[in-house]
Amino acid sequence: MPVLAEVISALDALWPRETAEDWDAVGPVCGDPAAPVERVLFAVDPVAEVAEEAIALGAQLLVTHHPLYLRGTTTVAADSFKGRVVHDLIRSGVALHVAHTNADRADPGVSDALAGALGLRVVG
Repeated sequence: MPVLAEVISALDALWPRETAEDWDAVGPVCGDPAAPVERVLFAVDPVAEVAEEAIALGAQLLVTHHPLYLRGTTTVAADSFKGRVVHDLIRSGVALHVAHTNADRADPGVSDALAGALGLRVVG
């Protein structure tokens, strides 16, 4: 079974972090690089309901498009919305990884996946 570091490496190969916008916050948010990963949940936003779903599904990794922390962070206190998400994920052994503008820029990227889901043909 792969470990988190190996899965992150594969995600970085698909969506290189260096292609993200300068203002963006992509990459790992939390998680033990040596932890085994058997199940991954992909989602758009790292909100509490999505974290709860990842935990309920027994996922070891949650990959979201939008970052949990986009600007400077001064706390991960569990009494804040974002801090609670991080605490719940860590407590349950779920890592969080973000692929945002780096996934948008990839070829194929997020727009291609959305077009495919809608049955559209990408022409340019």
